[in-house]
Amino acid sequence: MKTSEIKNLKIAIIGGGYGGASVAKALQNIGADNVHVYEQAPALAQVGAGIGLRPPSVELFRRWGIFDRIAAVSSPSDHLEILTADGSHILAKEEWPFLRAYQQVNHNRMIHRGDFIDALLGALPEGMVHLGYKLDTIQDHGNHATLTFQNGEVVTADLVIGADGIRSTVRHQLFSQKEPVFSGEHAYRAVISIENAHGLVTDDNPRFYMGSNGTIAYNLPLRHRGELSYDITAASDDASWAPEITNDYLVKLLEGFDERIVQVARELDLSTVTSRSVFDIDPIDSWHTGSVALLGDAAHAMLHHQGQGANSAILDAGGFADAMIQGDSVQDALSIYQATRKPVTDELQRVSRQGWHADAVDSAFPANA
Repeated sequence: MKTSEIKNLKIAIIGGGYGGASVAKALQNIGADNVHVYEQAPALAQVGAGIGLRPPSVELFRRWGIFDRIAAVSSPSDHLEILTADGSHILAKEEWPFLRAYQQVNHNRMIHRGDFIDALLGALPEGMVHLGYKLDTIQDHGNHATLTFQNGEVVTADLVIGADGIRSTVRHQLFSQKEPVFSGEHAYRAVISIENAHGLVTDDNPRFYMGSNGTIAYNLPLRHRGELSYDITAASDDASWAPEITNDYLVKLLEGFDERIVQVARELDLSTVTSRSVFDIDPIDSWHTGSVALLGDAAHAMLHHQGQGANSAILDAGGFADAMIQGDSVQDALSIYQATRKPVTDELQRVSRQGWHADAVDSAFPANA
């Protein structure tokens, strides 16, 4: 599409998370002026845990002119270590691939989810992000769509991007009414001070401790913040969204693990722990209509084992902007976007569902993960 055509489009993005904020920035970067992000939260809070940003994502930040913002609140990482539960043996040491582009080298970067969202949203023009807008209904009219929000506001847009997460209203109303699928796992996450990490943090590289019972302790250092993202994933039959836990329960899960990891569990302030059942979605047949498209978790929510959820949303955003330039029309662009990104995320969904354990670390991270 011509720059003038993109400039004149009225674009509504549902959701202000990784995907929504990234695609807003990507579209602004190609000349879209009339872009609005509608986020259901009444205020933005520093919530979540650590994530790893992969080199292709970092390269997009350079392209969008926001690398310095991301670098200021993240740390570069050289490798990942996968260890036995007690930490006595390294099962695998994977050097992170780097991406060299435009005489720059992009490394994996460790970042707190809240800092990442703040950096993305802070790079958007004032007035582009609207808080307290929870989507109620979406009506697809072919070449445009109408959005009705629970606060009573009604918005009509030439293009709507549903980046509203795993429980997407846009997906449910227009694409698939299948519910998210419970994985049989729980994830318990907290961000703690390095001073309270009992020596677990020695550099900027993540370490995964693999229990024989399927329990995994993920340790992602956030040294630029003086913190550690401390995550435990364990099998469970309880599919409730936010399971209740105790310190004793966590300690029992971690029997046989490195005593430092166990000691952190003993001392955790449970009010700071996010306890969640883990879900993904089945791949859906189509991500778009003539004027509405899905992006990020709304399109392809996957399990967290390969750490690809946020990165996939970011790459969706880059692919979406590229498709808008390549396509002859909005519908043509959406077809290009889906054809480019869906095969990649279908495979990542498949691989993440397989899970991995101490006896199969060599298959944990495929080449494109």
